[in-house]
Amino acid sequence: MSGDRLAAPDVLRGLAIAGTFATNVWVFADPRGPGAVFAGFAGGWWLDTALRAVANGKFLALLTLLFGIGMELQYRSAVRRGLRWPGRHLARAAILFTEGLLHYVLVFEFDVLMGYATASVLVAWLVGRSARVRVAAACVAGAVTVLLVGGATAVTAGSTGADVPLPPYPATWTGQVAARLADPLLYRVELALIVPSAVVLFLAGSALLRAGLFDAGATTLRRRMIGTGVAGALLTVLTTLGGDPWFLVERYLIAPLVALGLLGLVPEVLARLRGPAGPVRCGLIALGRTAMSCYVGQNVVAAVLFGAWGLGVAGALAGVAAPLRTGAVVGVWVLVVAGSAAAAGWWLRRHDRGPLEALTQALLRGRSPASRRGARTP
Repeated sequence: MSGDRLAAPDVLRGLAIAGTFATNVWVFADPRGPGAVFAGFAGGWWLDTALRAVANGKFLALLTLLFGIGMELQYRSAVRRGLRWPGRHLARAAILFTEGLLHYVLVFEFDVLMGYATASVLVAWLVGRSARVRVAAACVAGAVTVLLVGGATAVTAGSTGADVPLPPYPATWTGQVAARLADPLLYRVELALIVPSAVVLFLAGSALLRAGLFDAGATTLRRRMIGTGVAGALLTVLTTLGGDPWFLVERYLIAPLVALGLLGLVPEVLARLRGPAGPVRCGLIALGRTAMSCYVGQNVVAAVLFGAWGLGVAGALAGVAAPLRTGAVVGVWVLVVAGSAAAAGWWLRRHDRGPLEALTQALLRGRSPASRRGARTP
């Protein structure tokens, strides 16, 4: 791979982190908190809807594909070093689940790390199997995802925000923590969709890396992926026009198509860039190399900024006219993403990994070395 393509995974990961926060920021900016997701966003204007549609699930799906690529690289490393697989990966998944659990309880109702950890345990047993087994597993997980999304869409068709009985969102941080602990079935129900869809995308990411996604000669593959992304973008327009009933279809069935397009597009763009990386590319690379730290950190900052127990920006914006409110929310997104990129760059000049990444590595090093048995080759 060329130097630009070597940087592509980090740039893609940084883009995914920035885009995922573009979804989360709207939840934090609504005084109802998670109620805005369950009951439907209201009181905005068409640009709010368009911005949420652009971000809804696309960058999360991209992040999930990249996680699958990372699992494939870990598997290859284990094979190359003669280590048992999944071996230490199961410990890594347990640490990730614990970090996700803390993130959920202390910060944000819609954490994805717990789902990633669960799905990664399932995929760890599949990544070294034959292509036929991997494809069959992906088809089963995909069918489960389609059935769940279709069922949820059918059940909620015709309902409105008023039909959703939700308790008032607590104004204090301790109250919010207590609510998350008291209602895990309500706030963690999305795991039923995250896990099977993540299994599909993890396996897809692994397969794409094996197909030479980042190789110079894989232009045809990447162009096909870009075409898939264009089709997904057109379908997104239709689901957006269809309104809230199509939210889950857009998030879990169409968003992965757009994510595939982005995964093919970014390496192609990077290969055509000339000269040293500018501030945007450097910022995305820094975000990508500290992805988990930035994912959690951005949500922590947003919780403090918007929460009634923090600076209370969500409440202050509640009565502001839609265009100004939209500008304020987008402005916060820009500031938080730019600030986290700058902080990540500063950190990486002094350390090899982000804070949470370093913590994970330290916890893994604290375990006994993996026993040396031959890992199954693909």
